[in-house]
Amino acid sequence: MLAIQIKDVKIFMSKLLSADTFDSFLLEEAQIHTFNTFTIDGHQNHEFYTKEELEDPELFPYEYSQWKDMKGICFQLIKGKKVPTFMKIILHKKPEEAYTLLEEGGALEVAEVLKAFVVTVKYDANGLLLTTGTSFSTFIMDKSADLLWDNAFRKFLTVQGIDFEEI
Repeated sequence: MLAIQIKDVKIFMSKLLSADTFDSFLLEEAQIHTFNTFTIDGHQNHEFYTKEELEDPELFPYEYSQWKDMKGICFQLIKGKKVPTFMKIILHKKPEEAYTLLEEGGALEVAEVLKAFVVTVKYDANGLLLTTGTSFSTFIMDKSADLLWDNAFRKFLTVQGIDFEEI
């Protein structure tokens, strides 16, 4: 698990909400506190769709909504002259990308119990903090997946030109 302080909040938020930088992620949850408190549950709501739509794998490839489809909604909730008093966004790496990371890192033995590689974006009066995590369906002693994810996320931020400091 990493705790990362973002040095330039404005640049990060632009990359998160306006660019395609985080489009390879899924949204588990978003909480945004502005003039109201807004909470978005990223789970796909299957009751909204027809049986035919639910059977289309292109419409429902994931349990959660894709960030690229949700970021505009989040942006609309926070744009304006005032910044949110609080914001928390929980993102997951897409399952096929998580599998590739495990495969390339030689850690496929944990693939069947890996639920997600997670990053939590938290903004408040103290600044912008990112926290990485690895979610498993059961407890395991092997920390290789955690290390792979932490290293991959560090590299991701660096490649994207996001200035950060580990705390």
